[in-house]
Amino acid sequence: MLKNKLALLDALNKLCNNTLMETLGIEFTDISENEVVARMPVKPKVHQPNGVLHGGASVALAESVGSAGTLMLTDGKDVQIRGIEISANHVKSVKNGYVYAKGKMVHKGRTIQLWHIDILNEKEELISFIKLTTITLRT
Repeated sequence: MLKNKLALLDALNKLCNNTLMETLGIEFTDISENEVVARMPVKPKVHQPNGVLHGGASVALAESVGSAGTLMLTDGKDVQIRGIEISANHVKSVKNGYVYAKGKMVHKGRTIQLWHIDILNEKEELISFIKLTTITLRT
């Protein structure tokens, strides 16, 4: 599955074209069997009115990472991945730079998957702690 990591990252990043992920500047940067990493720039377009990272942008980043990880579990054919539940605890604010979402698989079911995603700043300090449940729908 991860024989060509760079090609897989390139394919994931191409899937972001003309989507919310492109709007937010999300870029997948690393991938392994049970972990996906993406980054997002923190600048005014992802700020809340008081000038810090909007929690909703963090949640969108986390769901993007978990959904991409779930897609990795399939051959990508005849499936649709959906987030069905997400919860986030935001513990620190960020004004600029990048945040990194590191998603780890907790449960690898055929239909239901559970992800733990940490959003970290450039100093690797915890910004948000997120739990995501995805479902794989066969089409």
